[in-house]
Amino acid sequence: MAKLRHVKKKYIIGVGVPRLVVIAGVTAFLLFTGKKLRYDTRRRCCGRFPRRPLVQNAGCLGAAAASRTRDPGGTGTGRGAAGLRFGERRSIVRFADLPWPSRSPTMPDATPGPVAVDTMGGDHGPAEVVAGAVAAVRAEGVRLVLVGHGPTIHDLLTGHDAAGEIPIAHAEDALAMHEGALASRRKPRSSIATCCQLIRSGHAAAMVSAGTTAGVVASARLRLRGQQGVARPAIAVTLPTRPRPTVLLDAGATVDAKPEMLAQFAALGTAYAQLTIGVERPKVGLLSIGVEPGKGSKATRRAHELLTATAAAAPAQLDFAGNIEGDGLLTGEVDVIVTDGFTGNVALKTMEGAVRLAVAEMRGTLTATPAGRFGAMLQRRRLRALHARLDSETYGGGVLLGLNGTVVIAHGGSNARAITSACVLARDLSAGDIVERIRERIAATRLPRFGRRPHTDHEPAE
Repeated sequence: MAKLRHVKKKYIIGVGVPRLVVIAGVTAFLLFTGKKLRYDTRRRCCGRFPRRPLVQNAGCLGAAAASRTRDPGGTGTGRGAAGLRFGERRSIVRFADLPWPSRSPTMPDATPGPVAVDTMGGDHGPAEVVAGAVAAVRAEGVRLVLVGHGPTIHDLLTGHDAAGEIPIAHAEDALAMHEGALASRRKPRSSIATCCQLIRSGHAAAMVSAGTTAGVVASARLRLRGQQGVARPAIAVTLPTRPRPTVLLDAGATVDAKPEMLAQFAALGTAYAQLTIGVERPKVGLLSIGVEPGKGSKATRRAHELLTATAAAAPAQLDFAGNIEGDGLLTGEVDVIVTDGFTGNVALKTMEGAVRLAVAEMRGTLTATPAGRFGAMLQRRRLRALHARLDSETYGGGVLLGLNGTVVIAHGGSNARAITSACVLARDLSAGDIVERIRERIAATRLPRFGRRPHTDHEPAE
């Protein structure tokens, strides 16, 4: 018995104590690193703005932009692209000193602020974006803030003789076109994140970006947050239909949309159509494989039930016309077409390709013979009007609806003309208070839990 107690004591001293020491050390290490990880994650993911935010006139760059710029020519003079010495401070204008609204422009009764333009996005680089921004300022009178690499933007503005006309907000990083949603978390000081922060702080009313769609959607959702009652945002695009345009959403923001989300998309599209198209009671259609209510996927059938219940409970807020097939996308039968992001994006790209094919075939037919060229010359005015109506550059891009801010996503291959149209669209939407309109529409058409039809003892107000 004594020998057994001696063995147990020896085991506890030789094995148990070191094991407890190791466990205590590992626990302390995990607690310390976990606290630091939470701090780093909170610092990276909350969209924290740079400690020295800088918005400056295009004619003078601050020390923050110049100090991070290498000598592009390798001359060793110690000067950046703007001609400033590294570390030199000159004419720095900070957010608090700008004569812009101090409150958020997305709130009611607020004067719309400028539009923040992401100059680092797009397939053509900052040159086309800056050219389109200069045209928007000079031809359309849009107030802008160019966000991106400060010295590069300054050089481009100097080439357009626009140095000093448009303010510049320096951004330390940029999202590449091949990067996805996770890059928005890894790069909290990118140009897209800076645009979102300008909106959130009240120094911009809207933003325009031709960058990666996934990065823009993820950054906007992370920093602007969704409106109350909106589960997921949706991208709304305008289709060139007769007699008036048609709004299609979602065009790629939410790929796997639930039925409740599709019902909310109808409210988002209704508010957007009222502001952009000018229709008092837009007709809403649900994209499906047949016009019968029982056709389509399980989510589509459930969304049809929810939309029918919402239209019956609040007929003044939603005019649901039922299902619509793919051949009715360009017929103008309805004003708003609702679908999930995957189907909407495929349908949109299919229509773009079909329109390009039709235009190319028509151009080849009209220019094939002398008689055809003569007839085209006589109809050149109508042909130009048709081309402008079918050209996607005329509409600017898609609008990300459902967030606490106005976000316009231009096509990745947008040229200067498309950027100008996107800036004008963002200005008009912020002036029309699209965020507040969507908030009111969501509150008026919200269904109870589980989508049950609410019991009402009075008729809905007209």
